[in-house]
Amino acid sequence: MKRTRTYHDPLHGAIRLDRDNPAEALAMELVDTVPFQRLRRIRQLGPAFLTFHGAESSRFTHSLGVLHLVRRALAELTPQAPDLLEAQGVLYAAALLHDVGHGPLSHSGEEMYGLRHERWSARLVREHPDLRGPMEQFAPGTAEAVASLLEEGSHPHPSIAALVSSQLDCDRLDYLLRDSHSTGTCFGQLDLDRLLAALTLAPDRSLAIHPKGLMAVEHYLVVRNLMHRSVYNHRLNVVCNWLLRQLILAARDARPDQVFADAVMARWLWEPAALDVSTYLANDDVRTGYHLLRWAEDGPEPLRQLSARLLERRLLKALDVSALPAQGRLELLALAQRHAAAAGLDPRVCCGLDQRQSRGYHPYKGGLRLWDGHTLEALEERSPLVSSLVKPVELCWLIHPAEVNAQLRQALRQRSAESRPPG
Repeated sequence: MKRTRTYHDPLHGAIRLDRDNPAEALAMELVDTVPFQRLRRIRQLGPAFLTFHGAESSRFTHSLGVLHLVRRALAELTPQAPDLLEAQGVLYAAALLHDVGHGPLSHSGEEMYGLRHERWSARLVREHPDLRGPMEQFAPGTAEAVASLLEEGSHPHPSIAALVSSQLDCDRLDYLLRDSHSTGTCFGQLDLDRLLAALTLAPDRSLAIHPKGLMAVEHYLVVRNLMHRSVYNHRLNVVCNWLLRQLILAARDARPDQVFADAVMARWLWEPAALDVSTYLANDDVRTGYHLLRWAEDGPEPLRQLSARLLERRLLKALDVSALPAQGRLELLALAQRHAAAAGLDPRVCCGLDQRQSRGYHPYKGGLRLWDGHTLEALEERSPLVSSLVKPVELCWLIHPAEVNAQLRQALRQRSAESRPPG
């Protein structure tokens, strides 16, 4: 058996694991399991490849990147607290398995099927013998410690929990860099070396930032905000996710004898509360994609039309109606439905509202703190830039077919003109 293994990563270069380190040996065992290898078949950015053609990277690649970054972060922190090395195995396993519970198309799958990947990651760690066995062999209690960290964000060492789940965790650091790289956008560039070098421990042993890293953290939070605006909440990505939600609703509304579904998909569609571990793992982008193909060929309406739109990239339009009050949005939706019906289209499958809230920084959910060895203060109190990111921004898109786009834009311009103060 080879003592070392190297993964050549497009972002981080050579990620080298060594069996002489027990925590790295555990990581190597976990990588080779069926649940982790499945992540090769889960796209990191779901249907975003229909908008950004390079967005084809997988959760497998991302998870290896997170493991690499927690190793680097731990190396920065252990000179300050050598006892953190006691949690090395739990940290490496949690970093590697934090996304093992993702369903097809990652976060899009959560919306489609109505599930939480954190809960499934924890369940897989607790129940799947390929995952639980190596962790318990490493040290009894490791599997439960990893599951609690993934599901609840809890660990006796607060800084260990923060490296896996916080507002400056290694998950976010990797996906911002990776998603920027794969989508061809420039917003996701980070000063990674400076960010990791600025990690320190506050007096309560929670994770903090040395003031020398303030600008790097400000840059990171601005980058995250820009990536949400330009990639994750891109209007076409919103449309694709809306179509995916609608087609799963259409499949579930139909009778099982009307819709093709193999045994696995049948459980996902009509018995989601009864999913066991093996049936959960059996669904991925390949199986879901195959069902979309079958539904586009011979599914009942409106499932056939929704699947075909997505597969053939005949996407709907999205009009930003965030500035309108709730009543105005509903009125414009009703207008879209009337125009769509007049054009011979089914409003049920081509008209809708997608509303969401975005916040660049949340000071009350593990807010970041600065610690210089003498003074501990909240990041937003020191930085006006970070403070400006606290206010939530509401986004609302009116989804509609291209055939009625001109009429809706005219109606929106008219409503916007009427709402402006005179003079």
